[in-house]
Amino acid sequence: MSTSELTFSAVSGNGVILKIDLHNLKKAALVLRAVNHKLRQQILKLIDEHGRMTVTELYVKMRLEQSVASQHLAILRKAGFVKTDRDGKFIYYSVSMERMDEVNQFLADLLD
Repeated sequence: MSTSELTFSAVSGNGVILKIDLHNLKKAALVLRAVNHKLRQQILKLIDEHGRMTVTELYVKMRLEQSVASQHLAILRKAGFVKTDRDGKFIYYSVSMERMDEVNQFLADLLD
């Protein structure tokens, strides 16, 4: 895949060439979409309130199917909003405050 396939270019009304890296745009959209979902927001809030939780604790507390909880956790993990920590056979999920700070800073910069 060449760089030109990943970049959108257009000439503005004043003759300035506008470029957008489509690959990074798509990645940013996936990250924002991950957190812009009511159930995933509830999951993040619950994990944050407890400090860390297993998928079992989460789906029991939220009255979800295990597969639904796992799918949403996978999306949040891929976007970097939750971290995992293995303790024996258990995997604990915790909120990545670093990622939250990064996204909040990105949004502040974007909206300024």
